[in-house]
Amino acid sequence: MLPVCLAGRIPPVAELHFFTGTMDSGKSTLALQTNHNHAARGRVGRIFTTHDRAGEATLSSRLGLTHEALEVADGFDFWTYVVQSLTQGGRIDYLICDEAQFYSAAQIEQLAKIVDELQIDVFAFGILTDFRSQLFPGSARLVELADRMNVLQVEALCWCGKRATHNARTEDGVMVVEGDQVMVGDVEAAGEAPAHVAYEVLCRQHHRRGLTAARAKAVSLAPEPLPFG
Repeated sequence: MLPVCLAGRIPPVAELHFFTGTMDSGKSTLALQTNHNHAARGRVGRIFTTHDRAGEATLSSRLGLTHEALEVADGFDFWTYVVQSLTQGGRIDYLICDEAQFYSAAQIEQLAKIVDELQIDVFAFGILTDFRSQLFPGSARLVELADRMNVLQVEALCWCGKRATHNARTEDGVMVVEGDQVMVGDVEAAGEAPAHVAYEVLCRQHHRRGLTAARAKAVSLAPEPLPFG
């Protein structure tokens, strides 16, 4: 029989939430807001992130907001961390997990176990696909396991004004479709000048055509060929 509180209601059950959208859709801002809302109600949480633009152990949004966080390394074990914290007398009511696309499938499974076995809410935030339009392993496992999947309503826009649906990587201003799935900062090959790596959101049409904002501008400014005569 399920336990019932004094008001006659079934107590809330912890859930694994996955919030997703393209870059520039406000995921990290929502992660910070979610933490604020729960902390304001007296709940105690932990914030995790990895490969954040602001550096290690920091959760940051493009609006300039930041918060100290725990860095998730490749071998980090969420289950072990939470169990040890609780065993030592700590209190954890929820976890905020930003940049969850970079987590391994095993780490996502650990988060699901924390929800099921310890009744701790997990709020994960991340993009679905990489610059090649392929699912990140962490995001794929979240789609498979999350109790709730939420697509952010703040729509990022392609340079053409259409809704952006794809994440593009550029090197020295040119869109690329090959390379490591995770690349942070500049990358320098031996004997070559460092390539400037940047990211841009595009609609499907312009991602498929490799037409970034810089390339579109260059094409529009190119002189028209002189007519024969």
